[in-house]
Amino acid sequence: MAQIVLLKPQPFSFYGPVVAAAGALAGLFVGTAQGSGLAGIVLGAVLAAGIAWGLTHLSLPRRAARWGLAAIFAVLGFVGGGVMGLIVGAAFGAFFGWFPYWLADGRYRAGLPPYLTAGQVLWEYSFLVICGFIFFFLIAPIIVVMPLSFNAENFFTFTPAMLHLDPSGYSLKHYREFFTSSDWQHALRNSLAIAPVATALAVSFGTLAAIGLSQPHVPFRQAIMAILISPMIVPLIISAAGMYFFYSRIGLQGTYVGVVLAHAALGIPFVIITVTATLVGFDRSLTRAASSMGAGPVTTFFRVQMPLILPGVISGALFAFITSFDEVVVVLFVGSAKQQTLPWQMFTGLREQISPTILAVATILVGISVALLATLEILRRRSERLRGMSPG
Repeated sequence: MAQIVLLKPQPFSFYGPVVAAAGALAGLFVGTAQGSGLAGIVLGAVLAAGIAWGLTHLSLPRRAARWGLAAIFAVLGFVGGGVMGLIVGAAFGAFFGWFPYWLADGRYRAGLPPYLTAGQVLWEYSFLVICGFIFFFLIAPIIVVMPLSFNAENFFTFTPAMLHLDPSGYSLKHYREFFTSSDWQHALRNSLAIAPVATALAVSFGTLAAIGLSQPHVPFRQAIMAILISPMIVPLIISAAGMYFFYSRIGLQGTYVGVVLAHAALGIPFVIITVTATLVGFDRSLTRAASSMGAGPVTTFFRVQMPLILPGVISGALFAFITSFDEVVVVLFVGSAKQQTLPWQMFTGLREQISPTILAVATILVGISVALLATLEILRRRSERLRGMSPG
């Protein structure tokens, strides 16, 4: 039965400081862009508090007031920063035209249990704000790279034309450079030749290891598991140095086989973890029933066990592929110029040439990673449905 929450208007002494704090945060960004963050904080807080008082104390039509405030901020933003300023100003205006009403009407409690105290409500929204800042901190470096990859100039910074959304400031020349350059295409071919083979090896060995370690009669299972997933825990530079000395002794250093085996070793822990997690909900009576009906171990594995753990296997394969495709430290130690991969070429470009083509390649790699992770999430949900852990 749904709970009915009675909303009651809040005093200005409550929502005024909250709106002022939000205005100070917005003023920090605007003021920093204009060269004075402190002035932006003060002016933003005063302006936001004044807007909150005016919207809630003056008899203004709410819809007209909100749209009018967005239009005023948009015009001010356009005057101060062109088209980009217009977009940012309109967003700020729309937010500060809605936020005071949301607080003053008490609607901020509509989605919360009615028994929460004021401190608990404050923590609920503080937690959301903290999560938002963490998400922004993690995603901002990736988001910044994408528009920079369309820079018409050979710079790693936003040009005035880009900030004003001038079409002449944007170009696809860095992408053309990537697809026409022999060095970049050679690196792409190497990555596509190494990553799938390393993924296949990681999936084969990792799946067999996970199935074996899931058997209760295997001795020292925990110790063996710790050893197998150690490449994920040990610092990568240590693993790379160890592989270099070991492979150089057996003649695999600087060879294609050596790089593939090294990347497979890095991908096996991901496969073991995902397949082991899938096997937790596996009904072992199915394999015993298949054996009692005359099916051999191989037939039982491919006909009974593999279809049920397939989402975990594919998830591990995606992680292993991403690990191999994006890895640069190990290939610097184990590989040679003939095995120069995309991340290696990007590292070389940053160190020697400062080529903006790196930004285009980074954007492409981000797109590939996002597509693979989306596929991974779809497979995870499918696995939960098959195991009865979530509704269909």
